[in-house]
Amino acid sequence: MWSRKERYRRLEDATEEEMAALAKKVQTSPWRQAFHIQPPTGLLNDPNGLAYYNGEYHVFYQWFPLGPVHGLKYWQHVKSTDLIQWEEAGPALAPTHDHDSHGVYSGSAIEKDGQLVLMYTGNKRDQAWTRYPSQCIAVMDEEGTVIKRDTPVIPGPPPGYTDHFRDPKVWKEDGLYYAVIGAQREDQTGTVLLYKSKDLLEWELVGDIATSYPSFGFMWECPDYFEEGGRGVLVFSPQGLSAKSDAYCNIYQSGYVIGERLNKKEAKLKHGPFQELDRGFDFYAPQTMMDGDGRRLLIGWMGLPEIAYPTDGFGWAHCLTIPREVKVRGEKLIQQPARELEQLRRNYVQMQGNVEGQTKFEPLHGTVFEMIVRIESLSAAVFSVALRANEREKTMLIYEAHTKKLTLDRSTSGEAFAEEYGTKRSCIIGDLNELRVFVDHSSIEVFVNGGEEVFTARIFPDTDGDHIYFDTQGGSADLTIHKWDLS
Repeated sequence: MWSRKERYRRLEDATEEEMAALAKKVQTSPWRQAFHIQPPTGLLNDPNGLAYYNGEYHVFYQWFPLGPVHGLKYWQHVKSTDLIQWEEAGPALAPTHDHDSHGVYSGSAIEKDGQLVLMYTGNKRDQAWTRYPSQCIAVMDEEGTVIKRDTPVIPGPPPGYTDHFRDPKVWKEDGLYYAVIGAQREDQTGTVLLYKSKDLLEWELVGDIATSYPSFGFMWECPDYFEEGGRGVLVFSPQGLSAKSDAYCNIYQSGYVIGERLNKKEAKLKHGPFQELDRGFDFYAPQTMMDGDGRRLLIGWMGLPEIAYPTDGFGWAHCLTIPREVKVRGEKLIQQPARELEQLRRNYVQMQGNVEGQTKFEPLHGTVFEMIVRIESLSAAVFSVALRANEREKTMLIYEAHTKKLTLDRSTSGEAFAEEYGTKRSCIIGDLNELRVFVDHSSIEVFVNGGEEVFTARIFPDTDGDHIYFDTQGGSADLTIHKWDLS
């Protein structure tokens, strides 16, 4: 167990020898990822400050560098010109001021006057461990130098709200800056507050955004608002929802509502039902950004709070998802892998075949790969795919034709964890046409039917688990398969 004192040690107080030993321990982990953003040491959580600035993609993330626990948070910075090769740029924000003495918490970024303005939550606690959140500003120039403003721009939550007041997401529209901030009302219900500003320094509360969910969990974290095609999309991560059949099965959820454009004068949003962004086990706190081509890209934390992961024993925890292009289609948010990921492809294999019973196509195997399975025809009652398999382990995708339900089963994926929340995740998808699967050393991301649904999960298999096979029950399936190793 980590003591409070250990959790709130500063990176600057650690010796070079201590950090070198921790880095060496991390590198002994068999589950370090090949193509995902991951921490050099310690714990990664929320993606922050996603931005396309000065010709580069910038991603910051919550980071406790000294171990695989939630402790004193920094913003670690990585950048890229192509979304696949990420350069470590070091800590961008550190807890150096009184108002962020106990952590530089989540936030966002926006370009202004040729600089990248970072808006984040400062976390301060007193001796009684009472929390004092505030919203703060820092500025990064083209050389990557970051200067923090000495005082918060929003010093605390408004009356009627608790100290759960964090995660500002900022944007500009019609000459004004707006920010949505996650909050908790004094009656212990979650919500999002809308603020506006002329200059990013002086902020005015517009109001508590009126939605169709006045009592939907006890806290809404990491809100994000954007518009496409005249529609408004509010993304948020509600805490405290109870599981309902196949929905809301994780400890905390992430999802969205789509509706009319946000009424920014009255803080009102007319919208449809809340939908989960990801149907898997390990997805939380997503954030979006616009790039130079006008694409909206989404990256999430491939993990969850308050859960121990098998990598903890190696001194590190968590990674980020691959970048996903998101678009509004009807009443859904469609997610597809960013096209740049195709540059990672090596050793292409294409094949067509009929599957009846358990079938293994000899050219198909791998531990780090992308695979597209197109179902040309399906007469079977049950169709399944086994990944990262050996004689002892496998991760399964199972489709039941009668119920139109797709299930991700990690009950035998490898080292077990978080089993109190179940080992299967399912959703109704209609007819199964295509599975596009990205597998890394310790994760799987499944894009179903062109991104209509996505399943994300951490898995921790043996290193020799590289078999791929297919199976049917009560009939057969005709498949076209494309597979690449990813390097």
